[in-house]
Amino acid sequence: MKKTFVLIYILLNLAFAANSQGLKTNPQTFIAGNKEFLLNGKPYVVRAGELHFPRIPREYWDQRIKLTKAMGMNTICIYLFWNFHEQEQDVFDFTGQKDVAAFVKLVQENGMYCIVRPGPYACAEWDMGGLPWWLLKKQDIEVRTAKDAFFMQRTAKYLQKVGEQLAPLQIQNGGNIIMVQVENEFASFGNEQPYMEAVKNEVIKAGFDKVQLFRCDWSSNFNKYELDGVATTLNFGAGSDIDKQFKIFQEKYPTSPLMCSEYWSGWFDHWGRPHETRSISSFIGSLKDMLDRKISFSLYMAHGGTSFGQWGGANAPPYSAMATSYDYNAPIGEQGNTTDKFFAVRDLLKNYLQEGESLGEIPSAMPVIEIPTFYLNQTANLFDNLPKGIKSENIQPMEMFNQGWGRILYRTTLKPSAIKQKLVITEVHDWANVFINGKSIGRLDRRRGDNSIEIPASAKALQLDILVEATGRVNYGKAIIDRKGITQKVELINGKEKVALKNWTVYNFPVDYGFQTKAKFKKRENNGPAWFKGEFNLEKTGDTFLDVSTWGKGMVWVNGYNMGRFWKIGPQQTLFMPGVWLKKGKNEIIVLDVDNPKETKITGLKEAILNELNQDESLLHRTKNQNLDLSAEKPIETGAFAAGNGWKEVKFEGVQQGRYLCFEALNSQQEKDVLSAIAELELIGKDGNSISTLKWKVVYADSEEITAANNAADKVYDQQESTFWQSQAVGGKPKHPHQIVIDLGEVTAVSGLKYLPRSDKSQNGMVKDYRIFIKTEPFKM
Repeated sequence: MKKTFVLIYILLNLAFAANSQGLKTNPQTFIAGNKEFLLNGKPYVVRAGELHFPRIPREYWDQRIKLTKAMGMNTICIYLFWNFHEQEQDVFDFTGQKDVAAFVKLVQENGMYCIVRPGPYACAEWDMGGLPWWLLKKQDIEVRTAKDAFFMQRTAKYLQKVGEQLAPLQIQNGGNIIMVQVENEFASFGNEQPYMEAVKNEVIKAGFDKVQLFRCDWSSNFNKYELDGVATTLNFGAGSDIDKQFKIFQEKYPTSPLMCSEYWSGWFDHWGRPHETRSISSFIGSLKDMLDRKISFSLYMAHGGTSFGQWGGANAPPYSAMATSYDYNAPIGEQGNTTDKFFAVRDLLKNYLQEGESLGEIPSAMPVIEIPTFYLNQTANLFDNLPKGIKSENIQPMEMFNQGWGRILYRTTLKPSAIKQKLVITEVHDWANVFINGKSIGRLDRRRGDNSIEIPASAKALQLDILVEATGRVNYGKAIIDRKGITQKVELINGKEKVALKNWTVYNFPVDYGFQTKAKFKKRENNGPAWFKGEFNLEKTGDTFLDVSTWGKGMVWVNGYNMGRFWKIGPQQTLFMPGVWLKKGKNEIIVLDVDNPKETKITGLKEAILNELNQDESLLHRTKNQNLDLSAEKPIETGAFAAGNGWKEVKFEGVQQGRYLCFEALNSQQEKDVLSAIAELELIGKDGNSISTLKWKVVYADSEEITAANNAADKVYDQQESTFWQSQAVGGKPKHPHQIVIDLGEVTAVSGLKYLPRSDKSQNGMVKDYRIFIKTEPFKM
C-alpha cells in the first residue's frame, strides 16, 4: 500500500507540473483550420524556436529549451538527421545524445509544444543534408526520388524507426508534438509528385496518423507540386516584406493558415568567407509584421549550437564548406549566452502572449572559464603511423573503402622522367596535400577549382602520396551526391602523353576517437601532417573557446569528444568547448593537422573568435588592374526590368549558343543608386527548363562586397534566394555599369534568362537597364 501511495503521489505531481506549464497530459487536438490553426478548437498562433539537439550537449538541452521559452516561444521545432541515427546501415541508435524522445519529453516538461521534421532529407548545413553516407556505396544511387527503390526502402525503414520513438508523443496521444513535416523544401530540388506522396504515406505508416502534417517551401516555388491533407508553409529571412511573401500563396490557398516555418534569424558561416550577421532592426521588423497579422512562425535558428565532429555540410555550386560553429547570429549564442537579439525578441513577444501564456524565467548562464596557454609536445607523424593499406588498381572515393568521413591517403609510384610532368586530378573532394617522397609539393582546394600540380623531373622512381581531407558533404541541391576523396581519376601528362595512374595503395583515417589513439606519440617537433597530443589541468570546469588560430587544417578531440574541424583561413578561429565535457584535474587533447601549424599551442578563451579571416587566396573574382572589355561585343539582349520583387524573365530572340555569359547592369531602379544586387540568375534551355548550374564558375566581377558582408559574385547561382551578389558597398562604391561573367563549363543552348532581385525590404541595387552577352570564347580582359 505504501508503494502504491508513493507511485500515485509521483504521478499526481508530474501531472500538476505539466498543467502548471500550460500543457495537458491528456489527449488534445491541433489542426490547420480556416485561416488559422486550432488548438483544442480555439485559434492558436505558433511561436516556435528551432533547436537541433545533436548540436547541443545533452546536459545543456534543458537550459537551451528554457532560454527559448524565456524569449517568448510556445513551441520548439526540431530536425532529425537520418545519418546521425543510422551511421552504419541497419545499425540504429536513439540513445544518449541521440535520444530524441527524451528531448521531446523535456520540451513538454518545460510546458512547450514540439514540431518534428524527420526528413528523410533535412538540409540544415548538415553533412549530406542528413542523408547517410553509405547510400553512396550504390554506384547509381538517386536520392529524393521514388525512382530509386533502394532509397525508398531505406527511407521507409528509417521513418519507421522514428515513428517508434516519437509517434506515442503526438498531441492526440497526450504528448506535445503538434506538427510533423513531410520531407523538406522539396520544391528547391524537384517537382516529383509521386515522391512526395510516397514520403507522406511512409510518414503516416510510421505512426504519425493523427498529427497535423505540413510541408515547407519558398514563396517562389511552393506551387511546383500539391500534397493533399498536408498544410503548406513558407520559409524566408529577416527583413522580408511579409505581405509580398504570402501574396501568391493566399491567392492559391485563400483559407489556409499562414505560417513561416523558417524565419531566418541570421545565416550560416562558410570557411574562407566573412562571418554572417543579420541586423536586429530588419529581423525584428518583419517578425512584428507577422505577429500583427497573427501569422505563425518558427525562428530558424533560436539557438544554432555547434556542428561537432564531422557533421558540418557544404553548399554547391560553387563548393563551399560550412564552419564548425553554427552560431547563426541567432538570438541565443553558440555557448547558450543571451544576446541583444534575444532581448529584442523577448521585449517584442511579451506583447503578443495568448491566453494562459507567460514569459519563462531566464535560466542561469553557464559558467565560462579561461585556460592558460599550453603546448602539445607529443607528436605522431602521419606517414610513420599508417594503418593497414588496401590495394586498388583504380582510384576510388573513400565510400568504396567503407569509410564515411575523415581523411584518405592514396599512394602510387611514378616512373622516372627527364622532364617535368603535370599531375591532373579529377575530382578532388575536398582538399589535398600532395607529397613526393614524403615532401609536400603543394595543396589543392576544391573551392578554388584546383586540379593540377607540377611534378619535378627525376632520374629515379618517385613515391606519390595524395592526402585528401573531406570538409563536408554537400547538403543542398543536385550536387548532394558528393562522394569524398578522389572521385574520378588521376592522370599524368608527360609532354603530349596523358596516362591514367593505376596500382594504388589506399590508407583510411576515420574520425572516431579510438582510431586517433592508435598513433604512437613521441616528444619531438613535427611540422605535419601529424597528430599532436597534450594535457591541461583544471581546478574547475566551465565552457571555454579553444583558440586554434596557430594551427593549419584538421580536427580536435578532447577527452574523447570530437570538437569538430578547424581551418586557418577562418572566419572561425576558436572551437566551442562545453564545460560538461571537461574534467577537474587532467584533460587530454589530440589534434590532427594535415597542414603545417605555426605553433602547437592552445588557449581557452571566454569569447569566441568567429570573424577573423586569414585568407590563403583572394576571394575576389577580379585580379588587380583587370578590366572587362566589351567595346567590340554585341549584346544578344538589351532591356529594362520592371521595378519590384519576384523573378523577372527575358526571352531571347532565338536559341543562343555559348559558354561564357556576361550580365551587365547599366543602372538601378533608384536614381543615384550606384549599387547592383542579384539574388539569383537562371538560364533557360531550348526545352524551356532551367539549365543546371553545377559546372558554372564566376570568372570576372567588376565589383563585389566580401569584407563588410558575404555578397560575393558566386551568390548569383548558389540557389539560396536570401543571399545575393552586391557590388562593393563599403569603401570605394564603384559606379555603374557593373558586370559579372560566368563560365558555364561547356557550350550551352540558351533561350532565355531569369533574374531574381534581393528578397529583403531594401531596394538598393535592384537592376533596371541591362545588357546580356553570350559567347563561345572567353571575353577580352
